[in-house]
Amino acid sequence: MGYLTSSSWVMSLCGSPICSHQDVASCAFKQIFDASTCTNHLAATGIAALLLFALALQLFVKIPKSRASARQLVTLSSPLHSSAVVFSGTLGLVYLGLGLWMLGSGFNQDASAYLPHWWLVTACQGLNLILTSFAFSIRPRFLGAAFVRFWPVLLVLYAAFICSSSVVDIVAEKALTVKSCLDILSLPGAILMLIYGIRHSHDEEGHGRSGNGLYKPLNTEADSEVADSDSQVTPFAKAGFFSRMSFWWLNPLMKMGYEKPLEDKDMPLLGATDRAQNQYLVFMEKLNREKQSPSHATPSFFWTIVSCHKRAILVSGFCALLKVLTLSTGPILLKAFINVSLGKGSFKYEGFVLAAVMFVCKFCESLSQRQWYFRTRRLGLQVRSFLSAAIYKKQQKLSNAAKMKHSSGEIMNYVTVDAYRIGEFPYWFHQTWTTSVQLCIALAILYNAVGAAMLSSLVVIIITVLCNAPLAKLQHKYQSKLMEAQDVRLKAMTESLVHMKVLKLYAWEAHFKKVIEGLREVEYKWLTAFQLRRAYNSFLFWSSPVLVSAATFLTCYLLKIPLDASNVFTFVATLRLVQDPIRQIPDVIGVVIQAKVAFTRISKFLDAPELNGQARKKYYVGIDYPIAMNSCSFSWDENPSKPTLKNINLAVKAGEKVAICGEVGSGKSTLLAAVLGEVPKTEGTIQVCGKIAYISQNAWIQTGTVQDNILFGSPMDRERYHNTLARCSLVKDLEMLPYGDCTQIGERGVNLSGGQKQRVQLARALYQNADIYLLDDPFSAVDAHTATSLFNEYVMSALSDKTVLLVTHQVDFLPVFDSILLMSDGEVIRSAPYQDLLADCEEFKDLVNAHKDTIGVSDVSNNITTRRSKEVSVKETDGIHTESVKPSPADQLIKKEERETGDAGVKPYMLYLCQNKGLLYFSLCIISHIIFVAGQISQNSWMAANVQNPHVSTLKLISVYIIIGVCTMFFLLSRSLAVVILGIQTSRSLFSQLLNSLFRAPMSFFDSTPLGRVLSRVSSDLSIVDLDVPFAFVFSLGASLNAYSNLGVLAVVTWQVLFVSVPMIVLAIRLQRYYLASAKELMRINGTTKSALANHLGESIAGAITIRAFEEEDRFFAKFFDLVDKNASPYFYNFASTEWLIQRLEIMSAAVLSFSAFVMALLPQGTFSPG
Repeated sequence: MGYLTSSSWVMSLCGSPICSHQDVASCAFKQIFDASTCTNHLAATGIAALLLFALALQLFVKIPKSRASARQLVTLSSPLHSSAVVFSGTLGLVYLGLGLWMLGSGFNQDASAYLPHWWLVTACQGLNLILTSFAFSIRPRFLGAAFVRFWPVLLVLYAAFICSSSVVDIVAEKALTVKSCLDILSLPGAILMLIYGIRHSHDEEGHGRSGNGLYKPLNTEADSEVADSDSQVTPFAKAGFFSRMSFWWLNPLMKMGYEKPLEDKDMPLLGATDRAQNQYLVFMEKLNREKQSPSHATPSFFWTIVSCHKRAILVSGFCALLKVLTLSTGPILLKAFINVSLGKGSFKYEGFVLAAVMFVCKFCESLSQRQWYFRTRRLGLQVRSFLSAAIYKKQQKLSNAAKMKHSSGEIMNYVTVDAYRIGEFPYWFHQTWTTSVQLCIALAILYNAVGAAMLSSLVVIIITVLCNAPLAKLQHKYQSKLMEAQDVRLKAMTESLVHMKVLKLYAWEAHFKKVIEGLREVEYKWLTAFQLRRAYNSFLFWSSPVLVSAATFLTCYLLKIPLDASNVFTFVATLRLVQDPIRQIPDVIGVVIQAKVAFTRISKFLDAPELNGQARKKYYVGIDYPIAMNSCSFSWDENPSKPTLKNINLAVKAGEKVAICGEVGSGKSTLLAAVLGEVPKTEGTIQVCGKIAYISQNAWIQTGTVQDNILFGSPMDRERYHNTLARCSLVKDLEMLPYGDCTQIGERGVNLSGGQKQRVQLARALYQNADIYLLDDPFSAVDAHTATSLFNEYVMSALSDKTVLLVTHQVDFLPVFDSILLMSDGEVIRSAPYQDLLADCEEFKDLVNAHKDTIGVSDVSNNITTRRSKEVSVKETDGIHTESVKPSPADQLIKKEERETGDAGVKPYMLYLCQNKGLLYFSLCIISHIIFVAGQISQNSWMAANVQNPHVSTLKLISVYIIIGVCTMFFLLSRSLAVVILGIQTSRSLFSQLLNSLFRAPMSFFDSTPLGRVLSRVSSDLSIVDLDVPFAFVFSLGASLNAYSNLGVLAVVTWQVLFVSVPMIVLAIRLQRYYLASAKELMRINGTTKSALANHLGESIAGAITIRAFEEEDRFFAKFFDLVDKNASPYFYNFASTEWLIQRLEIMSAAVLSFSAFVMALLPQGTFSPG
């Protein structure tokens, strides 16, 4: 009886028995995975009911306990969270609507269209999804972390069962239903939920490690600073998976840039991973580990970099592979679509399925390609940052011999040009192998389409690559020569700019300008050679698709392979598939060569010899001899046979005053440099204990305020600071300056006199409160009265308890010194007090008498003992520090670098094209490209119109196709040559104008413009104009012409697509304007921050000895890190914003293409021809 009851229940629900009695188990197993069977529906309904019950129970128990309001209860924390909830909720509503419609159609019709199990399973699935989306919109802490973590897993398993059942049904029935589509879409929805659950659990773990978020201690000032800096970190650092994939995290910055011009302060900080310091530390740790390893005696910089970033390389490589695979589906889908248009479809709604699959493939292609490009750009940025840092650190330790080989101009080139070239390499790296993969896939598709004729395509491609092989070596040679010529020219320009005042006083501008122009001509020679080979590559690879198609169609004719719409257009589509990677091969080769040359140069520099790193010990109370040398010899050339100083024996007691005198070139300054550890020691022992302050013979002044130069990184101590100003006789000078000690000093102290610069140096040294003072003739630039005042107040009073070594030519100061070293030809010939030397040493007598003839005698000793100690109160110097006066940046000497704001329109492009017949060559380029594009369209149109025309023979069809292709090759050649001529002539004109402007500029320009700012223009900016701008400019316009021509062809073939494409074009233009508002400002900020970086590097190279003497290397290195990050930040947002725009445009294009396919599938068969 029970069996009959259950049987009748099943009959009423399913309309028929489930299985026969003979093989129930086997039958049930088969039917449970078929979405059209009642068994499957009963299983799906049962699971859905269980999930519904468990979910409802969880909600009814947890929500009342929370006692939270609706606003507190519901939240959507991220774009990923919002997408998952909205997607599931919408899908659930559609399911529920479909189930109710099925139920209604059962009541309205006599013969039920749908049995109960159909609407029951659909409604259950809908209710389950609606309740799930509601549950996940509630704050996770109310439902518990376990629920958020494990519930999505159950959902994915259930959705996978539903989806696989529907796929089985579609394959078996060869028909697509609305419910099948919904079942397939339920799996991505469940996966979104799972990703959100995983992401949330990771966030919870990170939060748990940082402590309980509900209880926080009272914020200290440091805590608030950390919180403040964290709030300014890029949103990318905290972005979720969906936000990173869609570049959603960039929206706030894009919106801000659209509303107002972006400024430096609007740039969020880079994430910790992308910062130069972290990248540098990781690189150095890896390099040191490999150096210590016995198997890596000399580790390779390249493989160390690869080892540091292997994960990023693999992930971006996976994205590149995914892009190639999704792109390769194009010809296959086209072939299937042509078969559908010919009535050879596999199932009823194949056209609609193909349109949907096309959109999904294009969508995946866009996502993968954008992530590929973004991740490799980011990797390049990281590599560039730590290479710049490594170069800067190296120049801080560079030996004198290495400085002879690597000038300051060359080091500037390594950072501003070579490091940037290497930073571009990762972007192109995956092109080297994806091109090969894409070609292999394309050849497989070609074989499927045209059979053995594919071999001719392979032969043509191989010949093309072989033709390029010898030129690649030449390109490498020319690039190396070009960089060497650029180094020589940049070195000459640096020397000219540094000594511009001398050039103008002697009216030598014309001569030096002529020399630089001559060096630039050598550079043009190698630039022309390099660009011509690049143009040849461009022509070779752009014309290769024409040659491939010609060879393949001829082979088809000879082998009697029939040509029809299916295989011809599969071939053409496949040809377009490989066209872009083949055309990019010249660029890839060029970038690889440039990166290799740059890497060789940087590696050579990083392997250059360093200073010995003489250990300077800390000062301890009780040390009798802070400076001790025993039988020491020193040589700048590190050559023991040619010592600069020899047999030096020196022992200086703590607090002793030692004067060093001698004729010019006797080795006085070298002796101080030896104490600092600057001169390589060839023999003997040296020991220096204590903190050193050093004053060089030629004053080194930083760009900044007077106060910054005096403090030199030390904290402000007001009393000590004012006392220092008084001791250095700077009080009167600062009163005359417009903003006191807040007045900006120009680069190298151009707005200070020689004496003022020396006194600022003296103040810097005194404020450091060092143990040992090394003074290299500091009084030579001041008058006699000021020199006497400084000597009394500074050396004898302020430094009374310090150890002092003073190099001087003013013998009237010598009597008060404890000891005097008399030097000649690199040796200390006598060391004794003044009276002893005067009595016993003829050389010293001659030196004193020579000075008496010019200066006169003065009893300095008596003057010192009888002179009243001059006390300066703090009140007298209070007016110097103008805290109350806020200096106006406009009134200060160093002007902030100007940059354009807003849309500059076509003015920069016209300025570029109006140089030296640029418009003529540009017009030739564009006309040639237009004819080339028209030829391609004509080729494809001829083939489309006549491939099925019985009146046109196969020979005629192929001949006309080949003739059109060969004609377009001539215009390709003219375009390539015109681009090179345009670039060379424009570079020549722009450099000539730049050089004229620099040499005719007044000295006020050089006083107010940091050298780094000018060098940035004549190195990295000029390199971009020489090498990149002409090709990028012409090819970007070419790409625009290609896009509009493709759209025109699409509109002619299916005019209905205009209903979608016209609004899309309007939207695309709006998007581009929205993007350009931010992108232009980001590029400009990138340029100005690069100048600050170059300026700091230039200053650090010039003052390397002083920085090392004061042991301030770490502070300057930290500042360089900061400047690198400030320069990297706008660049990071610039390339991210480019990917942001392209992704949106590509998805719109995919929508237009899929809509065209959908319209073709919707219209009756025969409306369109296969062509």
